[in-house]
Amino acid sequence: MRVLVMCRVSDRLARYADGIDHTTHDVTYVGTAEQVARLPPDLPGSRLVRPGVANSADEILTALSGRSRPDLVVALSEFDLMDAARVRQELGVPGDDPAQVRLVRDKVAMKTAVRQAGLRVPRFLPLPDALARQDGVPWTGATVVKPRAGLASIDVDVFDTPDAALAALRGGAHARAGVDDFEIEEFVAGPIIHVDGVAVADKPVALQVSRYVGTCLGYARGKPLGSVQIDTDPALVEWATACLHAVRIGTNIFHLEAIHGPDGPVFLEVAGRFGGAGVVETFELATGVHLPSTVQKYWTNPEHVDISMREPRPDGRYGWFVWPGHHLDGDSCAIDDPTGTLTHPLVRRHVRRRPTEPLTRDITYQEDRAPLSGTIGPASSEQLERYLHRQFTTARISARAPGRHP
Repeated sequence: MRVLVMCRVSDRLARYADGIDHTTHDVTYVGTAEQVARLPPDLPGSRLVRPGVANSADEILTALSGRSRPDLVVALSEFDLMDAARVRQELGVPGDDPAQVRLVRDKVAMKTAVRQAGLRVPRFLPLPDALARQDGVPWTGATVVKPRAGLASIDVDVFDTPDAALAALRGGAHARAGVDDFEIEEFVAGPIIHVDGVAVADKPVALQVSRYVGTCLGYARGKPLGSVQIDTDPALVEWATACLHAVRIGTNIFHLEAIHGPDGPVFLEVAGRFGGAGVVETFELATGVHLPSTVQKYWTNPEHVDISMREPRPDGRYGWFVWPGHHLDGDSCAIDDPTGTLTHPLVRRHVRRRPTEPLTRDITYQEDRAPLSGTIGPASSEQLERYLHRQFTTARISARAPGRHP
């Protein structure tokens, strides 16, 4: 099989050689010069460099001109899913096409599909439809405005009422370019869970449920974020399976988020990729399954995949944490941990940004770009959550002014 891999995701995270048999398949890695240079020199396969100045699908199609058509296009990054679908469509390669990818990228399309499957979703409307209505929207209370294809809660706003949201948008206080690219939905309160795993033909073959400590929106506004693994009860597995079927997830990794309310889960969104921060690491620690390499095995050699997911013990759960730095007004940061939470026995490892390393201005969960991140466990869900609350309450990250490095 000729395999084309869009290599935006680092080999450290993707573990390409673990997922793809390079002795059996003809593998080509395509990416910008920077992305290709990050690949280990001893990783087999050829390299194809694209300029990185235009749309990646167009650049890849140009680079492939005159070459043999690939039999498989691998894309693990959220940013590559639609471009990979375009490449498949243009070249006639099997796999997810743009219509399918839209179901895991467009929040209006995915919630429409999930609602049609009889599952509960927040009430929502495309933003142009809401602005055009004379009688307002069919809900009251807190209201969210968010990009239809956004991630990491970038450009998300929460208002006290739908009228306040629409008035702000009409008045220009929250004016945005491309109003067609946004949606408006009711805010549903409650703890937020994420369900991660690998699906084969819409059905999960490995699955783990975790509960957020903090929120992604809070992280975008400068607060730390984490999650802890919790019980994966049969009802949640059944619900997640129904969600995956509704959006035709096929054979892929999935990252599914919901409000875990007293009357059952309320769907928030689903992605056809692995979760950020410490999701991949903690999933493997608890279950023995490495998400990116496992799905690559299913894509390239499905008849020889032997997945054996272990069920974590109640005291064998894991969690992760990450602190933002994009909101700090300085060129680098200082980390203050007065109660010694980073040396607590529950901390398996942590990565902290050195005082001389510049801060990134992007919202990111990546450990090599965030000021501070780490994984914790094994322990019970309750112990892990108590630890995260303590760390988030007592530790501090502050900006350093230029020239104030020790």
